[in-house]
Amino acid sequence: MTEQAHPQHPAAEPAPTAALTAAHVASTGHPAVDEVLASLARLDDRPAADHIEVFESAHERLRSALADAGDTGTTG
Repeated sequence: MTEQAHPQHPAAEPAPTAALTAAHVASTGHPAVDEVLASLARLDDRPAADHIEVFESAHERLRSALADAGDTGTTG
């Protein structure tokens, strides 16, 4: 019996990650969302124990921004 040659797959290595900073975050055009993204980009500078608080705050602020989306301040 002949063995078929299988290409060797090198062990998967995690891709190098560049530190994400607020300067690297593209603007969404929504100031509230941009601030949330910037706060997430600054997580590298904070202890891991602080991340939960930042995530919870980001979640609430994004929910609020979504709830307000389409609110033009006019009544029909």
